[in-house]
Amino acid sequence: MFGGAAGGGKSHGQLLDALRFACLYPGSRQLMLRRTMPELERSLIPAALRLYPQRIASYKVSEHRWDFINGSTLEFGYCDAESDVTRYQSAEYDVLRFDELTHFTESQFTYLISRVRGANGFPKQVKSTTNPGGVGHQWVKKRYIDPAPPDTLTEFAGGTRLFLPARLADNPYLCQADAGYEKRLQLLSVRDRKALLEGVWELNEGQYFSEFSEALHVVSPHPIPSGWKRYLTIDYGLDMLAALWIAQGPNGDSVVYRELYQPNLIISQAAAAILAQESGKEQIYCRLAPPDLWNRRQETGKSAVELFADCGLLFDRSSNERVAGWLALHELLAPRQDETGAVRPRLTIFHTCRNLIRTLPALQHDSRNPSDVAGTPHELTHAPDALRGYAATVYQAPPAPPPSAYDADIGAFLRY
Repeated sequence: MFGGAAGGGKSHGQLLDALRFACLYPGSRQLMLRRTMPELERSLIPAALRLYPQRIASYKVSEHRWDFINGSTLEFGYCDAESDVTRYQSAEYDVLRFDELTHFTESQFTYLISRVRGANGFPKQVKSTTNPGGVGHQWVKKRYIDPAPPDTLTEFAGGTRLFLPARLADNPYLCQADAGYEKRLQLLSVRDRKALLEGVWELNEGQYFSEFSEALHVVSPHPIPSGWKRYLTIDYGLDMLAALWIAQGPNGDSVVYRELYQPNLIISQAAAAILAQESGKEQIYCRLAPPDLWNRRQETGKSAVELFADCGLLFDRSSNERVAGWLALHELLAPRQDETGAVRPRLTIFHTCRNLIRTLPALQHDSRNPSDVAGTPHELTHAPDALRGYAATVYQAPPAPPPSAYDADIGAFLRY
């Protein structure tokens, strides 16, 4: 990944590298992606038309594809909606290229890189460019920035990874042609200036749960004390079933000890999948589902909770208060000092609950209502919405300590 400051020539370099690969490996196939088609039409497509020699390649507008005289192809594509990745389900590419990688969700990226395959002898590569920030900031940082210093090749099970930092100074042509560009970047907000001018990845503005820390909130699986109450909370739709099992101690401390995260399940399949996760000895104190599952379905005349009940699962209605629920979750995640003096949160998560751990820190503030969570990309909201239902319904703030004699005297004085 080549990423960091704006103006470093990232997209230009991506296009030239694609041209080089197409010429070096006759018959190769490449796909270059932006999140939306208008972004392609404003940036990569016109830039490629200026850069690529027409004597060796021609652009087919209707198919958004460059055809080279040696048989190579470079296709431009997009993934606006989460499900748009399926348009590439049967495709094969030698190189997959993401422009502005942080605009994509991790699930989109993971699906799309499975399209890099083929029996030819060409190198198989995924090459990305991006600025910090955006809906994918957290997972991109975790994948490319955190594991190793810049310019350091790292090995992993599927190959190697490399992060190349981009700096405005890397592009002297822009600095010469537009001497005021850096000054305009200086006028941005502190957060945007850090991201676009300095290429800083340590950003948490816009992150809704900025207090979330894997070091603090993610724990290894451990035995659940027998006296703890166990809850199941779900967010259900045909696009995704997100189910979380949470144990709560007598003092209100909670631990998310299991998750189920699976798409395309009808209710009977979802119920079977949930029941298969629970051991025969496990006693669930309460199962929670959001109020919309009580709406009757036109095709059956029954609500979703009635259909779940037919399959052996009974649910109580969880609170659907969004802002109040998120605030309760803030309370559960907030680090606090316990009776031993240790600083820890009221909610921890087993490291096996990887989708909750992935999506919770990726949530952003709603730009129109900063007290709420942004509803897009929708894929990020399923597991956190299930957790919100638990927090809004079950969490109770600890009782305030009794007032001291001094406080009582002050209160009497103020009343007088």
